[in-house]
Amino acid sequence: MKILDLIFGRPLESAESENITVGVGAGIPILGLDALSSAAYGPEAALTMLIPLGVFGIAKAGPIIGVIVALLLVLFFSYRQTIEAYPNGGGSYIVAHKNLGVGPGLLAAAALLLDYVLTVAVGISAGVGALISAVPALHPYTLLLCLAILVFITLINLRGVRESGIAFSLPTYLFVVSLIGVLIYGVVKAVAAGGHPQPVEVPPVAKAAWEMATPWLLIRAFASGCTAMTGVEAVSNGIQIFNKPKVFKAQQTLGAIVLILTVLLMGIGYLCSAYHIVATDPTSPAYESVISQIVAAIVGRGVFYYVTLASVIAVLALSANTGFADFPRLCRLLAEDEFLPHMFTVRGRRLAYSTGIMILSLLCGILLIAFGGITDRLIPLFAIGAFMAFTLSQAGMVKHWQRRRGAHSKASLAINLVGAICTGIALVVVIVAKFMDGAWITMLLIPATVFLFWAINRHYRWVRRKTACSVPVKMTDIKPPIVLLPVKLWDTVIHRALIFAMALTPDVIAIHVDDEEGEEWRELRRRWEMYVVEPLEEQGIQPPTLKHVFSPYRRFIAPILAEVRQVQHEHPDRMIAVVVPELVETTFWTWILHNQRGGILKAALLISGERGVAVISVPWYLGHGRVGIRSQNRKKGGKKAETH
Repeated sequence: MKILDLIFGRPLESAESENITVGVGAGIPILGLDALSSAAYGPEAALTMLIPLGVFGIAKAGPIIGVIVALLLVLFFSYRQTIEAYPNGGGSYIVAHKNLGVGPGLLAAAALLLDYVLTVAVGISAGVGALISAVPALHPYTLLLCLAILVFITLINLRGVRESGIAFSLPTYLFVVSLIGVLIYGVVKAVAAGGHPQPVEVPPVAKAAWEMATPWLLIRAFASGCTAMTGVEAVSNGIQIFNKPKVFKAQQTLGAIVLILTVLLMGIGYLCSAYHIVATDPTSPAYESVISQIVAAIVGRGVFYYVTLASVIAVLALSANTGFADFPRLCRLLAEDEFLPHMFTVRGRRLAYSTGIMILSLLCGILLIAFGGITDRLIPLFAIGAFMAFTLSQAGMVKHWQRRRGAHSKASLAINLVGAICTGIALVVVIVAKFMDGAWITMLLIPATVFLFWAINRHYRWVRRKTACSVPVKMTDIKPPIVLLPVKLWDTVIHRALIFAMALTPDVIAIHVDDEEGEEWRELRRRWEMYVVEPLEEQGIQPPTLKHVFSPYRRFIAPILAEVRQVQHEHPDRMIAVVVPELVETTFWTWILHNQRGGILKAALLISGERGVAVISVPWYLGHGRVGIRSQNRKKGGKKAETH
């Protein structure tokens, strides 16, 4: 078995694309991990903002999470309609582009791409944070653990959609069952104790308050907690991964994700108040996550604690998969509209959009390194992109229903209008509350990304104008090209290249570049006379010219370029072809042993921008296989003569 097959799986044919779709069961791990895992860090982000209130901040957590849940339900009904209206994928880019115009569409796309990068970074860093909370000795290896998880998720996604769904199903459902089970048990204990249960493991005691519960502090807490809603849009972006009926299964998946997330958020909000759970400093060695405190307070630090925390850690780390599922697909849509390079439209060996996956991994790696893998440092950058995309998507759907005017359009319009207003208000709150904490970086990156989109699109349009052709093909007065062939010494590589050059044209000029007419030049001229001139004259064929070009400073590229320009000047009506003979090694460790002047010459000829000059590579392959060009003369028995 090949190494690539072992790592990535066997290559899939394009016709097998229908076989890699998934159902609701696999759709939840693929597209819902980001939303579900946000239950672990969204409430904690809000509680972190409430640390200055001390014990008084505990009472504020429940109402803040309640508002977040209400907004989450608004988004659910809004995106349920979006899925039905755009069954081929109704992400913010598509909806905003089609209904609001190119500019808003690109703004939504830029916001989403940034959100996906942050989704991956925050998910991985939160997972590592939870791991460190359970095993504090790992604190010095935070960044290394983040990067290792990133590599693992990248490899899984390069294997394809189905494989990522299968790989992430077990930790996802273990997380849902174990954490919901703990929360239900905790609620039952709290209710039975009249709202004041006795914790099995006493959580850290809240410090004395040093600030008042001002509206500004509560707004900042709400803005941080809004990260719990990121990932809700993922299902509307990824409708195409579902098997038929796609719309129905996408809506079921969205409903299941929102239901589970709502239960988790409400349970966490209530139990934080009941068990007096407070956030701790994430940069401190004594850091313990809110989820760890809740589980320890309810069931203690026994086997069930470690099983639950292990599932939480796994899901937090693997929640990056949502970004990997949608980022490449959004890049493909932008590339099809020529706002990103065309390479993003190409599927890899496993029918995944490999370029998008690799670019996402690279950007996320840079982000993790820049912020040291600490979740709290990344949170201020988070949520802005998601809520900007939410708002533009809902506004686009309002426009969609205004144009449609069907039987249910008024009710649908009202739902999306409420969604647009709510997410718009939340967006303003998040921007204002998080601006000085680092959100200004996001506000610069989004317009910069939109500018990049326009620049790429402008380039593609310019290329189309430059390459547009309405001239019919005419074969009259066509002259063969003049071929220039760089020659260092006479060998099999040059022999092959010369035969190819003479098959193109009788006008071949072989060029030898040297700083003196020494022994090398004399030996070349002798062999040229013996192996080229005399045999061709015997066949009645005009032999090519062998020319010595003097290069006193031992340069090679510049003299060749000068010769090209000279021939162009002497024959302005002829095409010039430079045939570059190349020795090609089949193994890496021997390839580096040879002078790579052929590749450098090709690059120099292309960069020089000389019009009317063609560059042709004629390789000679070293190795066991016989790779060559076939002569036009057939041997007896129908076999072709073959020459290296």
